[in-house]
Formats: sequence, structure tokens, C-alpha cells
Amino acid sequence: MADVIQLLPESIANQIAAGEVVQRPASVVKELMENAVDAGATSIKLILKEAGKVLIQVTDNGCGMSETDARMCFERHATSKIRKTEDLFCIRTMGFRGEALASIAAVAQVEMRTRQHNKDLGTRILVEASEVKAQEPCQSAPGTTIKVSNLFYNVPARRNFLKSNASEMRHILDEFQRIALANTEIFLSLHHNGNEVFHLPAGNLRQRIVNIFGNNINPKLVPVNEETDVTTITGFIGKPGAARKTRGEQLFFVNGRFIKSGYLHHAVMSAYEDLLPKDTYPLYVLFIEIDPARVDINVHPTKQEIKFDDERLVYNYLKVAVRHALGQYSITPTLDFDQETSFSSVLAGSKPATRTPRIPETDNRPERMKPAGAQQPQGRPQSNWQKLFEGLEQFESELNQQEEKGESITLNSEVTEENEQATLGDSLTKERKMPYQIHGTYIVSQIKSGFLLIDQQAAHERILYEQYLEVLESQKAYTQASLFPKTINLAAADAELMLELLPAAKMLGFDIEVFGQGAFIIHGIPADLAGAVEETRLIEQLLHQYRENMDLELNIKENIARSLARSAAIKKGQQLEPAEMQMLIDKLFACAMPFKSPSGKNCFITFELEELEKRFQKG
Repeated sequence: MADVIQLLPESIANQIAAGEVVQRPASVVKELMENAVDAGATSIKLILKEAGKVLIQVTDNGCGMSETDARMCFERHATSKIRKTEDLFCIRTMGFRGEALASIAAVAQVEMRTRQHNKDLGTRILVEASEVKAQEPCQSAPGTTIKVSNLFYNVPARRNFLKSNASEMRHILDEFQRIALANTEIFLSLHHNGNEVFHLPAGNLRQRIVNIFGNNINPKLVPVNEETDVTTITGFIGKPGAARKTRGEQLFFVNGRFIKSGYLHHAVMSAYEDLLPKDTYPLYVLFIEIDPARVDINVHPTKQEIKFDDERLVYNYLKVAVRHALGQYSITPTLDFDQETSFSSVLAGSKPATRTPRIPETDNRPERMKPAGAQQPQGRPQSNWQKLFEGLEQFESELNQQEEKGESITLNSEVTEENEQATLGDSLTKERKMPYQIHGTYIVSQIKSGFLLIDQQAAHERILYEQYLEVLESQKAYTQASLFPKTINLAAADAELMLELLPAAKMLGFDIEVFGQGAFIIHGIPADLAGAVEETRLIEQLLHQYRENMDLELNIKENIARSLARSAAIKKGQQLEPAEMQMLIDKLFACAMPFKSPSGKNCFITFELEELEKRFQKG
């Protein structure tokens, strides 16, 4: 039998390695920027086109490479970071495997220009699909510039698996932000399609956090600084009031390297015990400095998973450090994340604010459901409140006489529709058929075979989702212009996402103008939402929900419809009048898919009379 085992060609071996190292454009950004950091750069510039699918360029002013090193760096397992096995347990650099450039060059067209500071000429190398096409001397600035063009051009199947530009850009921003937070002494900039997204001057950690996440985060930061014999823990955590219901601002760094650890996350959440509502996540950017011999970072090619020699010890130190920071700055518990606006206003001593359910309807709706500021019916001046008390003294006198005689008491109301009293039986029958609310969350509605238990938030999300999809298809939205336009300042990542959403947002009735430097002017919002929610808060909620839905691979119309429905729907704990509940029920069962919310949650559950009877029977 002939021999069947053979060595793979170098190009195929590199493509296999690239499957682990280079998963998407963000992987290339991470590897190239980490190499720039390891080269001692004080300035790193990242340039992207089409979310890195067309071009990824990283320029640094680091030490540069000699002609021999420039050629050697594209070979597999070629690295300057380690020399012997023991070096794996004292690694301080970002990279050490020597696989990144070889893997990238296997699935893209790569051009590198590099020059050492003490040399007059640099080196230019062009590599395509692991094959060196050119190597020659060239003029270049000190440092290294690497251009990665047409990622996965020779692996069409991998390229087809890439997601939308907005989704890929989100992953790139995540990687860029992690490197920026870990290296505050380095100037960093990011340009996408000719627009500068980030411009981060060198500074301290607090300045870097504010520059990345926005100025609004500054007063919500609490410093952490604990030093022990085993580890030093520094960084910042967010106050409980700044917690969000979505992840994304929880970052751990061990010896300057970003890591993912559910175990350490649990330690932080334990420190916030009784301070945060359920299913909310605090902001934290925490740095753990520990002897490299106590950790193993050679676990996964992405180097984002590590092992500690004593995880329980690190867990306890981290938990105590966070608790100490919260206690030192007298952080008080936040009792209710979804607290009613009116309740918090009363506590603050201000005028209570009213919240109205956001059930889109243009006509024939109760006054309570109309937008705030809408014109009220005429002919009902405020002075009419005095008529409520007319005849009160005479009524009390008659009431006392009837009580002495033991007679029953009947109250007549002029507010009833027919101005006459209904019988007790008719009243009870009518009351049973009207929907009612329990725990401010569910609506009970009687049907012939039993009753329905409706989740008001899920039902309203389904109603809004189908309405917004219809608007996006027909492009017949109505805008309620604001009397005084509002300006919203977004973090760089959110501003980039907002630019992506603007065309679809305008179809839904948003009138938003780009002002520059992360600022947007809100001239109007959809007419159905006018007065029901504050404009800037609506935009912030929309962006958060949109990011959460990115991984579902929805098209932009479905994503924005789902995100806006989630943001604008009535929430748990919001009280509804019977007429509002009935309108919600009618609109739900007029939907094409009334059974499920856009996220797949049941909108209602049916309880049959036969089932109820069985529950009351003896066992």
C-alpha cells in the first residue's frame, strides 16, 4: 500500500492557521496594533475602508525592522518575543506566537514598509497568498506601515461569512478600545472611510476612558487602587446608578493584556451585591498586575483566555478591592433601576412628571394616551373643580338621616354615560368583561373559553415592530418637529453607528442632523412617539438595542424596527387604564404574528376553563 501521509504545502498550512488567528477584520486590527505596541511606538494610526474588508492600514513610529527581519516576520513561528520554553512564563509583550503576519499574508494582499531610526533607507515587501511578490529598498518614515488589502480575497467562503459593515466595525472598535485603554501613554487615532472616529492623545486612564466612552461617564467613575503581596488592582468602576442592561463596558486587563473571564466578572458582581437590580451590568475597567509566572496566557490563539495558579485568591482580592472602592466613596444602593419618573421626581422635591404609554394612535384615543402638550378640549375651565363640592353639606345631612333609619344608600353620578344607575348585576357583568392589570406587568382579558394573560411589554413590542416595518417599506412616516431642537453628544463608537442608521431612521420619522465630532441635532422624532419619551434618551436606547441585535444577522430595516420597538414599548410596572389595555389587545390581535414578540417571547398565554376546573378538583 502506498504512503498516504505527506506534509502540507506552506500556503495551505498558513491558511489553516489563519482560520484560528484571523477570523474577521477585527482580528487583523488586533494583531497589527499589538505588534506596533510591542515595537515601542508612541503614536499609532489605524486607517480602515469598508470596515476593514477593503483596507486595514496600521502606521506606527516604533523601532522598525531590518531588511532580514522584515522578510523573516512573514514566516510561521518567527518571533522576537521568546527564545526558550521558560520565556513562556515571563511574557510581558502582547504577541509571542509568531503566527499573525504569516496567517494574515495567507488570506490577503499585504504591503509592508519599515525603517529603523538609525537607517537612511527602509524595506518594502509585498506578499499575496503567502507568496512574496516583491522585496526592495524604499524611502519611508521611521517605524512600520502595514497595509492589508482585500481580506479573504482568495477564500471566498470565508469572505461570504463576514457580516455587515456596521457589525464588523463594532468588533473593530472593541479591539481598538481595548488596546487604547491598556496603553494610555500612546497617541492613537482611527479613521474610517475618510472620517476620523477616534483621536486619543496620550494621558492618564481617566482621560482615556472619558475620550472613549464620552464626557457623561466622568462623574460616574469610582477609582480602584489596592495593593497586596500577590497582586495590584487599579482602574475605575462605575457607580450603581450608571449600570446598564446591556454588556459592553466591562473590561479586565492582566499585565496590560485584555482578557475575558466569567469567574472574575462574578467577583465584581458579588461586590455590587444588593446595589444593582437584576440583569444589569456595571461599568468597570480594571487592571490586575501579577507575577507572569503565576499566570499562563498560552491557552488560546487569541490570547484572551488565561489561567491563574490560584484563581480563588485573585477572586477574593478583586471582590474586596471593588467593595472597598464602593464603600470608600459612600456609594448608596440604587433601589429600582426602572423607577418611575414621577416617583423619583417627588423624592427630589420637584414637580412629578407624567409618563404616558407609547401606543401609536392618531385618533379616538383617551386623553391620557395623547402626547404631552397636546391641545386639551375646550369648555372645561379649571374653575369647574368647585362644582364637585356643590351640595356636599346637604348630602351629608341626608346620609346621616338614612343611616339612622337603617336604609340602603344609593349614589347617583352625573358622569355616567346614560345618567342613570345600572343594576348591580349589570355592573358586575360589565366589570368582568373589562381587562384589568396585575403587578403593572400583565393584562387579564376574559374570553369565551377562559381568559388570556398578556405580557404588556412583549405585546406592545410586537405591535410597534410590525408598524415600523410597514413604515420602512412604505416610507410614509410622519415627523413631529421639536419646538427647540436638542443636541446629543455620542461617544465615537456610537456616533459611527448613528451615521450607519441615519437613512433608515429618517424613514421612520426621525429628523436628525449631523453636527460633527460626535454631535447630532434632533429636530424631530416620529409623531407617534412625540411627548411619550425624551428625545435624547430614545436615541441612546435605540443605539444600545441596535448593537445587541447585530449578531442576529438581521438586515438594517429589521434591526432598527426591532430596536426602536424595544426602546419605545411600554415597560413593566407602567400602569394602564382599561381603555388603554383594550386598545393594546385589539392592536395585538390585528398583527400578522400576534403570538410572539420580535425577540421570540410569548405575547400571551391562554388559560382554559377546563384546565382551571381540574386545578380546583380534589387530588
